[in-house]
Amino acid sequence: QVTLVESGGGLVQAGDSLRLDCATSEGTFGRYAVAWFRQVPVKEREFVAALNWNTMIYGDSVQDRFAISRDTTKNTVFLQMNNLKPEDSAVYSCAAGFEIDRRPTEYKYWGPGTQVTVSS
Repeated sequence: QVTLVESGGGLVQAGDSLRLDCATSEGTFGRYAVAWFRQVPVKEREFVAALNWNTMIYGDSVQDRFAISRDTTKNTVFLQMNNLKPEDSAVYSCAAGFEIDRRPTEYKYWGPGTQVTVSS
């Protein structure tokens, strides 16, 4: 069983930066890829970024603005979000799965999510 808990969401202005944290169970990094997804009401969940032990991938809409990283000593994955735009507003969730992938169906464990709101 893997537990994930997101933190760091909030209300910011366009152009600001924000960092989200995903605290995971000990040992997660050795067995699972960890990804960030986001979702707004009435829309499908959107892939943001993911990493495993040697690979990082990004969604097209965040490629040059967001960065995913991890601290293995703290069992935490970070999502650094720069130059935020109103369209980045969503609930951001982290997830763990056996393979790194852009599809949410490939991730078995999910955190509850954290709200990010970007005002114009």
